[in-house]
Amino acid sequence: MFDRTQETYSQVDILVNNAGVILYKPVAEVTEAEFDNLFAINVKGTFFACQEAAKRMAEGGRIVNFSSSTTAIMMPTYGVYVATKGAVEQLTRSLAKELGDRKITVNVISPGPTDTELFTVGKTAEQIQRFSQMAALGRLGKVEDIADVTAFLCSEQARWITGQNIRVNGGIA
Repeated sequence: MFDRTQETYSQVDILVNNAGVILYKPVAEVTEAEFDNLFAINVKGTFFACQEAAKRMAEGGRIVNFSSSTTAIMMPTYGVYVATKGAVEQLTRSLAKELGDRKITVNVISPGPTDTELFTVGKTAEQIQRFSQMAALGRLGKVEDIADVTAFLCSEQARWITGQNIRVNGGIA
């Protein structure tokens, strides 16, 4: 991916790490294979993409990682998922300091419940409604809500924002 980007555009300016999976299971029941799978996708992929960006990214570049607002809410069956997202949050903070001298910003977006297949699959209409009511704005997030903040963090207007966790969640406490 980095080779192709450099061949096509001569440099890497932006990296958005938004791949992720979730597992709803009590910590006591998570298998080692399930644990390894979540950490491989949610943490390892982000870590090594950030590592490659740290080597190749142009001065003034932007890295945006994805976590989840669930890291700040105590929810049963989210244990292994929030563990992976907490790791991404801390990686983001550390990398922001490492890359700051090159004017590269590194931030993390923590969406709240968002109307996507990843969120809605396996949930009843009643469960989805309960999540909607958790937000101060009284609805699920939309893909555009998250995309707009991502675009902002990748823009020149966000040049003074780094090492931050932006909770794009409609006011979920």
